[in-house]
Amino acid sequence: MVHFFKQAFDYDHDWTTVSKGVWQKYPNPYSGHVVSVDVLNRSIDPETGVIRTERILGCKQSAPKWVVKFLGGSEDAFVREVSFVDPQTSRTTVTSVNLSLSQYMTVLEHITYESSPSNPSAKTAFQQTAEIQARMTKWKSLGDKLESWSAERFRSNAALGRQGFEHVLRMLCEGQEQKVEA
Repeated sequence: MVHFFKQAFDYDHDWTTVSKGVWQKYPNPYSGHVVSVDVLNRSIDPETGVIRTERILGCKQSAPKWVVKFLGGSEDAFVREVSFVDPQTSRTTVTSVNLSLSQYMTVLEHITYESSPSNPSAKTAFQQTAEIQARMTKWKSLGDKLESWSAERFRSNAALGRQGFEHVLRMLCEGQEQKVEA
């Protein structure tokens, strides 16, 4: 069985500010589980101006004891993230997938930030989807339990992620205001 997650809302910041914030999202006080961000590659398409970035996020999450007992692993987990920033269309897309324990489970996340149709100059529409799928055909009940636990963890991390990103955006805007006042 596949678990799906979806949410959509508007950030009260313009697309340019939100896109800048994507690069400063970690660390933040709400997403302490993300302990490292390494840029593997960044390029700009000379014809379109689209910026492509590939990063590895290092996370520390305490897995349930039953996961460690049956599957091994540790609290260290890694996620591959690929993003595209298109300044012509004011659209940023981010796709991420887990690298750790991927032989047992896949978490595929898609995020889109674009100027909000309701107020393009002041708001950014955010859409997030995730597919969480266990790959354990031999131990279906264990796979179902792993999917359920992962889906719940994803939901709670998504809520914390929103709070953390709002914090980053506030700090970014306060920094801009301080520069203007100085």
